[in-house]
Amino acid sequence: MTNRTTLAQLREMDAAQAARLPVDHLALLLEEVGALKADAKYLADLLHDSLHARYGGPAAAARRAEGKDTGRVRIADDAFEVVADLPKKAAWDQPKLAVAVATIVAWGEDPADYVTTEIRVPESRFTAWPPRIRAVFEPARTVATGRPSYTLEQKDAA
Repeated sequence: MTNRTTLAQLREMDAAQAARLPVDHLALLLEEVGALKADAKYLADLLHDSLHARYGGPAAAARRAEGKDTGRVRIADDAFEVVADLPKKAAWDQPKLAVAVATIVAWGEDPADYVTTEIRVPESRFTAWPPRIRAVFEPARTVATGRPSYTLEQKDAA
């Protein structure tokens, strides 16, 4: 048996009570919480990797079948529907954007109709632009994907 405060005891305290603990107890509790966080991150990463190993291929095939490289698709697996999301992350080269904006200005267009004042291009605007405008900005654009995510949703029993 030990005299130190446990995490179970800490759960029963409020912040004022925990603040009155001896500093060595606080240090040990912080160490334990840090270890728990690291373990939780490891387990979350392991589960993410296992979901990707199981559903990444079928999700990519479903996206191809729908004619898209990114986005959300649904995959049936027994009593669950897996929602596999691969977000799109567009990156814009700032100097090339500045040149594209200058070209729009030279055409007599208002760049504010197409880009934000920070010279970032919202993806929804870019996809809605006419081809002539998109062609000017395309050299400044790079598209990458984000980290895939998966949600398991139980299907209705009925």
